[in-house]
Amino acid sequence: MNNTDLKNIKHQKSLDVYKIREDFPILETLVRGKPLVYLDNSATTQKPRCVIERMTRYYELENANVHRGVHRLSEIASQEYENAREVVREFLNAESVEEIIFVRGTTEAINLVANTFGKSFIKEGDEIIISEMEHHSNIVPWQILCEEKKAKLKIIPFNDKGELILSEFEKLISDKTKFVSIVHISNSLGTINPVKKIIDIAHHYEIPVLIDGAQSIMHTEIDVQDLGCDFFVFSGHKLFGPTGIGILYGKKNILEKLPPYQGGGDMIKSVTFEKTIYNDLPWKFEAGTPNIVGAIGLSEAIKYVKSIGYESITVYENELLEYATNRLKQIPSLRIIGEASTKGPIISFIIENIHPHDIGTILDFEGIAIRTGHHCTQPVMKHFNIPATARASFTFYNTKEEIDKLVEGIQKVIKVFS
Repeated sequence: MNNTDLKNIKHQKSLDVYKIREDFPILETLVRGKPLVYLDNSATTQKPRCVIERMTRYYELENANVHRGVHRLSEIASQEYENAREVVREFLNAESVEEIIFVRGTTEAINLVANTFGKSFIKEGDEIIISEMEHHSNIVPWQILCEEKKAKLKIIPFNDKGELILSEFEKLISDKTKFVSIVHISNSLGTINPVKKIIDIAHHYEIPVLIDGAQSIMHTEIDVQDLGCDFFVFSGHKLFGPTGIGILYGKKNILEKLPPYQGGGDMIKSVTFEKTIYNDLPWKFEAGTPNIVGAIGLSEAIKYVKSIGYESITVYENELLEYATNRLKQIPSLRIIGEASTKGPIISFIIENIHPHDIGTILDFEGIAIRTGHHCTQPVMKHFNIPATARASFTFYNTKEEIDKLVEGIQKVIKVFS
């Protein structure tokens, strides 16, 4: 969906941002004596009170291990844990709960696929395709796999606006290409990649595709059946849920062919010293005691986001992006890095002769939280021949007034260094 499409969408339900902000206790805090302006949502999102209270209630009243006990608390915990899986299944429109694997986050999900798919299907001389704008977590696992298997990693380039060059993608595909792994929204550029088109191209050659949804899951509705992706991964803490929990969606017919990622309790049906029989999906990939409260907290976060509605969220966040972009472009010494025609609410920028770390440090004294650094995308920084950027990332609890404070803060930064 491009920005023009977003402007043409009518609100089904008005988004009362000031009412929503009341749901997030941390937004009422002071930083260095000033009201918090939290613009680091790509790193992690804040948690609504309903998620905090649900997790507290679990530990106060329901805490037990899952799938192991016949006592009442274990039954309750097991039911709530598996109910959370169904909430995720419905949220992603997966066909079956067997396709929903709980993991620690996006990074573990990608490593799980790289290890299991790689062990089963990648051999010497094979090729894997990723892009130049990937997060390190979607680079390093494939590099490790390629080193182990003597396979080759091929890279889709992007142009100076931060858009993938799809014609180059098709040129990279050969009869040796065995896997494609692509980020949905770039965490450092904000680019929304045409993942459905990428999936269609890859599937024309019968190549499976993983989509890294870490930055898209909080901004846009995801329908894995409509996308057609073979794997989709995301982290709960990017979706107003807790840290330490994430999701790997995988098509059942593929997951069934993959070996376990780790060995231990719950991923087995029976164990003898002679032979172990592995458990069915999804538990085959969930060794050991899982993050039970994390899954329950994620479930509550999903319910919260759905209560607001993605259509209203997407429209409002696009308004914030447009407003922030226009205001920042009025600062002569500021340059935005990543100006794709289709973007999520993420703006990376640099200021002439001022290091991004200095920008972030001074803004912190104004109570403004942004991210500075290479954002775990060093190849992106290399493309633009810069060491780092400052990044402001927005979500539905942010306001235009906060963007104004960001601009005022940046003007103070420039004044300090003038």
